[in-house]
Amino acid sequence: MNLFIRLHPQDDVLIARSQLVGGTQIEGVAVKGLVPPGHKVAARDIGQGQPVRRYNQIIGFASKPIAAGEHVHTHNLAMGDFERDYAFGADLKPEPARREATFMGIKRSDGRVATRNYIGILSSVNCSATAARAIADHFSRQTNPAALADYPMVDGVVALTHGTGCGMDTEGMGMQILERTLAGYATHANFWGVLVVGLGCEANQINAWLAHSSLREGDTLKVFNIQDTGGTRRTVEKGIALVKDMLPRANAVKREPCSASHITIGLQCGGSDGYSGISANPALGAAVDLLVAHGGTAILSETPEVYGAEHLLTRRAVRREVGEKLISRIRWWEHYTRVNEGEMNNNPSPGNKAGGLTTILEKSLGAVAKGGTTSLQAVYEYAEPVTAQGFVYMDTPGYDPVSATGQVAGGANMICFTTGRGSAYGCAPSPSLKLATNTALWQRQEEDMDINCGEIIDGRASIQEMGERIFRLVLATASGEASKSERHGYGQNEFVPWQVGAVM
Repeated sequence: MNLFIRLHPQDDVLIARSQLVGGTQIEGVAVKGLVPPGHKVAARDIGQGQPVRRYNQIIGFASKPIAAGEHVHTHNLAMGDFERDYAFGADLKPEPARREATFMGIKRSDGRVATRNYIGILSSVNCSATAARAIADHFSRQTNPAALADYPMVDGVVALTHGTGCGMDTEGMGMQILERTLAGYATHANFWGVLVVGLGCEANQINAWLAHSSLREGDTLKVFNIQDTGGTRRTVEKGIALVKDMLPRANAVKREPCSASHITIGLQCGGSDGYSGISANPALGAAVDLLVAHGGTAILSETPEVYGAEHLLTRRAVRREVGEKLISRIRWWEHYTRVNEGEMNNNPSPGNKAGGLTTILEKSLGAVAKGGTTSLQAVYEYAEPVTAQGFVYMDTPGYDPVSATGQVAGGANMICFTTGRGSAYGCAPSPSLKLATNTALWQRQEEDMDINCGEIIDGRASIQEMGERIFRLVLATASGEASKSERHGYGQNEFVPWQVGAVM
């Protein structure tokens, strides 16, 4: 097995499989100094100001002359402007032949299919978070196992609270996003029923939210305020009583064979490294292609982390307006970061850089690989309901909990999360699978990782083979097999709606 990885014949850099020491020969070039695993080595001399390519795409420009064999990273590679060819629809491929696979899902009365069966407690505002938590805590299997002992088909009672809901413009974008997010969770297929607990005087009035979201109270949706109920203790008691009333009906479900077309996956990457775009991300992309062939849906997101690679997505857009909507979101983000005195290249994070990623261009080129190769069917704003099937895009921040919250609000009943540094994450009510990019991470943090895509780097599996394994794991998890994050109890604290606009 080679000491390095060459991703494309035209690339200016090679990727180290393991730490390289000075004097090591790669492609007839002597390595100069230590190069950490996952980092880049110059395959040829690169002049100052010249573009540097990986995946045969520009990842930055040499900020100083780079000699063949040198470590290429933040000390000699920087961002720069260049034209992207959006070529809307130029790379469209024929729709894949339809395939049929099944999983053991839970059919809801409206035809949707769930992968889990929870009861949820949502807070309208931060002020009601403590009461919402207390209601859910009463049914905790860790501290009160008897509470759900008679309800084996209920996966749990979870409180999803947040830090906003007041001090904001009641007509502004921030409120619109919060309302969409709460509505998406309140109606999510993985919840049998939901309680929404408010304070009473907050900006995010529950009655206004119900009206704006075209929702109303019923057997599976109950709302009430602390101020109307008579204080915290009575609110918690009321919530516990309502959940107890829901439990027998929530338990009266069964799992049965359902088409894989009912699976919607939110695609995430966090704690990325230099191997992410070589192993886990393209392997997940191969699994996405399989899911789409079976009629399912995959949601790519994290707009700041496709920045610089958006032209690879517009070329797959089924219609020009789909590609143009993605570019309009890119322009919004350029403006948004500028007015907040930031820049798009504040990403990669320190951990990403330690793992070998240098610029957002490089990170984004690896990140889009999660989306596979099929046509881009639609582009959605944050937390909008995803109605198209196939590969779609949702505009979200790059911060994983915020991004995944939007995807789940849009209907994702599963999350697949690639990581090279070792992210710890879960996402109630949708199970989350974590895919390790390298074997060292798998060996170090196996209790948090669901599959080791480092076998690709090690030469023990192909991308397609790993994609097939991921797809089979998705089916098993959708059928009720617990993910590692579920076993650890992740999922409640990771509900983080995107907060946009002034806090007043």
